[in-house]
Amino acid sequence: MATLSPSARSALGRMIREKLRVRHYAYRTEQSYLAWVKRYLAFHEWQKPSSMAEPEINAFLTHLATERKVAVNTQTQALSAILFLYREVLEQPLDYVDGFVRASRPRRVPVVLSPGEVSALLAELEGVSALIAQLLYGSGLRLMEAVRLRVKDVDFNYQQLTIRDAKGNKDRVTVLPNTVVPALQAQLQIVKLLHRQDLAAGNSCVWLPEALAAKYKSAPQELSWQFIFPASRLSEDPRSPGRFRRHHFYEKTLQRHVKLAVGKAGIVKPASCHTLRHSFATHLLERGADIRTVQELLGHADVKTTMIYTHVLERGGRGVISPLDMPALPAQAAVPLYSPDVAKPAV
Repeated sequence: MATLSPSARSALGRMIREKLRVRHYAYRTEQSYLAWVKRYLAFHEWQKPSSMAEPEINAFLTHLATERKVAVNTQTQALSAILFLYREVLEQPLDYVDGFVRASRPRRVPVVLSPGEVSALLAELEGVSALIAQLLYGSGLRLMEAVRLRVKDVDFNYQQLTIRDAKGNKDRVTVLPNTVVPALQAQLQIVKLLHRQDLAAGNSCVWLPEALAAKYKSAPQELSWQFIFPASRLSEDPRSPGRFRRHHFYEKTLQRHVKLAVGKAGIVKPASCHTLRHSFATHLLERGADIRTVQELLGHADVKTTMIYTHVLERGGRGVISPLDMPALPAQAAVPLYSPDVAKPAV
């Protein structure tokens, strides 16, 4: 059995990374794909991937579903990474991979906060974390969409935000809450001042996707491309070792702040940053918003995904009222039972 040497493993990792970057995959996707390929090869005791095919792929994916009990999205991601390895890196054609046990897809409804709970949660936050959380709820943003907002993505005149390269590599436009406008304008002034300081120090070079950076040479130094929520200090670019940039606000910091705020607000639901996005959709539908409009604001490809939020609009299990909550029926006059001895009325 031919196995990969440590040097061959490193070379394969570099090949995968180069192919992913040529196709402009996100850095997080790059890390995820490399990790899944490593797990796949380790599962088969580091056999050369070119010597394996559909049976080995099916065995690994079945192991994930039956032994590891992973979620369906996790199994799908593993499959995508392995298919990328064979089709794009090894250029080894594969038949349709479908002979594995699929992870079950549990039907779960999203956690949604009431308007009062949202207000209590936001009241426990402060500073940049409070402003980002307001956008998560007020604009229906995902966590990474919020921290990756750039100066040029805000349009105060039309009161809207443009979300770039969202899930599915698509752009969309969503509402900008009027409530956050003063705080957001103040935040932009901070960004402008920080940008001037970075320019003076020769450090202002924000990260841009490779294609944009090549097309617009001066864009990384322009104010319009800077992150609205910048990090407090410079950090090394993982894709360009030795080069330091001002990245965006660290998302795990916001997650920690929101978790603490949930506890301080006395909310017992398992709420998180993403719960604010769920609440955005549900509250819009409660107020009569068209579901297609909500779908566009959220960036869902299929309206079926948006329809899951309609569960909150129903009462009880299927929209029924519990008999315990029903008012007592009015008393009715007793109806005599029919007896053959009682004469029938004349017709």
